Amino acid sequence: MAIAKLSETKFKINLGFLELETTWEIDELQKKAAWEMYVELATRITTAELKENEGLLRETLTSLNSLFAITRELLKRYGPQIATPANPKDTTLGHLAVNILNKILRPVLAKWHPLLLDWEQKKPIDKTTIQHELEWEYNAELRAKLNEIRVQMIEYANVLGIVSGVANLIEN
Repeated sequence: MAIAKLSETKFKINLGFLELETTWEIDELQKKAAWEMYVELATRITTAELKENEGLLRETLTSLNSLFAITRELLKRYGPQIATPANPKDTTLGHLAVNILNKILRPVLAKWHPLLLDWEQKKPIDKTTIQHELEWEYNAELRAKLNEIRVQMIEYANVLGIVSGVANLIEN
C-alpha cells in the first residue's frame, strides 16, 4: 500500500554533529511519527532550561534515558517507511532520531549516569537528595552540559514541529 505524499519541506538543522540543509518529503506516517516524537520532546526537561538550584540532575538523566525506549517503540511501530528517504539525499525521521540518540544523548548518559550514581551512593542519611546533589563537585558542569544539548534538542523538536505542521510550542 502506497502512502500519499502530503508535502515537501526544506529545512536547515544544526545539531553539532550534524549540520545540513535538506528536503523532507512528508507523508502521513512521517507526520504522525514526527508529532509523537515532538510531544515527547516538548513536554520534557529535554527542551526546558535546567536552572541552577532547580530540579534534580537524576530526574533529567532519567528523562533523557527514557527517550531511547520511546524512540525505539516509535521506529518499530511506524516501520521502515519513516527511515527510507524518497530521494537518496533527503533525510527522514528515522535518520534524525537514531542520530539524536547515538550522537547527542548516548555520550552524555554514558559519561554522567555512572558518575552521578557513584555520588548518590555516598549520600549521608541526614542530607536531602537535593542538598547532596547540589554539593556534588560536577553539579554545575553537568547542568551546563544538559543545557548545551537542550539547544540541540530544541532544534530537533522544531524540525519535528515543522514536519507535523504545528505551531512552535517550545520557547527558548
